Amino acid sequence: MIDPTRRFSSRVDNYIKYRPGYPPALIDLLAGECQLTPASIIADVGSGTGILSELFLKHGNLVYGIEPNPEMRAAGEQLLSDYPRFHSLAAPAEATSLPPGSVDFVTAGQAFHWFDQARVRAEFLRILRPHGWAVLIWNDRRTLSAPFQAAYEQMLQRYASDYPLVNHKQVDDEVIAPFFGAGGYRRHCFDNLQRFDYAGLKGRLLSSSYAPEAGHPNHAPMLAELERIFEAHQADGQIVFEYDTTVYYGQLR
Repeated sequence: MIDPTRRFSSRVDNYIKYRPGYPPALIDLLAGECQLTPASIIADVGSGTGILSELFLKHGNLVYGIEPNPEMRAAGEQLLSDYPRFHSLAAPAEATSLPPGSVDFVTAGQAFHWFDQARVRAEFLRILRPHGWAVLIWNDRRTLSAPFQAAYEQMLQRYASDYPLVNHKQVDDEVIAPFFGAGGYRRHCFDNLQRFDYAGLKGRLLSSSYAPEAGHPNHAPMLAELERIFEAHQADGQIVFEYDTTVYYGQLR
């Protein structure tokens, strides 16, 4: 197992180009249910290349991007360089370096499953202001909604050797409930999708930390299977990659 803070170091280019964004309706959800305003201060923990941070920056928020991986952090700093309200911090989720009671929201997009959950809960409680909100978000790839999605999942099960160990789908209600504690949490889902030609689909696969890279014995057969799946399911040279954007939000107790 590679250290989670280093798993994406060699995948930054593909991550930037081919990972999905988050629906703008997420802002409306948090504004309506959690009193998010442009004045709210955000700690985006595990901010990576800045995909989620940018959504809040466009809303006018001040955002602290907390990212321990140097390559991912540098990419985020470059991509968000036009936003003066973005502040990048080299720190792990469990020790963000932010002052106590300094933020209104702590968010984690596609990242919470990498954290030490007990330690990160204590850190979130430390940096949140009273009545602040924790928001955990995943673009959850659908696995059974269409024949392509099912074939792609089967390919991962066959060729991605540590996929069962690091797949975020293992984070379920039994994990989420104790993290939020007695105050409970709410859950909301949005539809989300991407359209890819074969080059885009390949880039999307190789952006995943569990996809074997060049030199691994599973790399070439995995790509051969990916091309076969694409040809079997493409329409007009494209396939649709479907997600549920799942949001868990609550006030920690």
